[in-house]
Amino acid sequence: MTKQELALLSAQRLDIKPVYNMKDDFIPSINKSRRTAYRYRKYLESLGILKAARGSFILNTSVVAQSSLLLPKLMPSLDALKNGRRFGRRYNQADMKFIEKQADHQLVTLDYKVWELTKYQYPSDLYVYVKDINRTTNYLKENKFKEGRKGHIIILPMLGDFTNEIQRVYLDCIAKGGRSVRDAIAIELLYGDKLQFRGRFNIEDIRNVQENLRITTNYEIPLQSPLK
Repeated sequence: MTKQELALLSAQRLDIKPVYNMKDDFIPSINKSRRTAYRYRKYLESLGILKAARGSFILNTSVVAQSSLLLPKLMPSLDALKNGRRFGRRYNQADMKFIEKQADHQLVTLDYKVWELTKYQYPSDLYVYVKDINRTTNYLKENKFKEGRKGHIIILPMLGDFTNEIQRVYLDCIAKGGRSVRDAIAIELLYGDKLQFRGRFNIEDIRNVQENLRITTNYEIPLQSPLK
């Protein structure tokens, strides 16, 4: 088990809350020394699931909530998202169309792919995996795209397994967290037979997605131990 995975397992001992404090929350909960606790915090930050917030920090609880069996499967998605680069030119649908027609992308994931699969949440950003992220970056800049926080095009490095595209998009959604968690649930409800690995989700989120997808109440939810 990697150091990052050990840090994730330790973080699972925390109660779910919006903001955490090292002294009052993290150090007591993980039952480790102060030095180890700060080292674990550094590992979590390196995965992109911990963000500092005015002396405290917030966690991507979507990832932290997952089982020890799923955590290694999430690592490539976390790594790719952490190393993604965001671009924009006109900052509208024209940017999306340009990428779809011109860029050498290998797989569209997250918002746009999930919309194609489920029609559940209207997409906002276009995430694409590319073989050579530096070459794609240069190509976008040559075509007057600017790198920054406002762009809606995010290019990702090809890391991990892509043999099952639906599984990969599903794992990307869990790794991304936020609104993408419900996208993951929608994929599982509609394409559960395509998934070899499944996540843990809040039962209220499951019911909400179920209702919005207009799935009948007797539909069997193929989820493992949803969190309360």
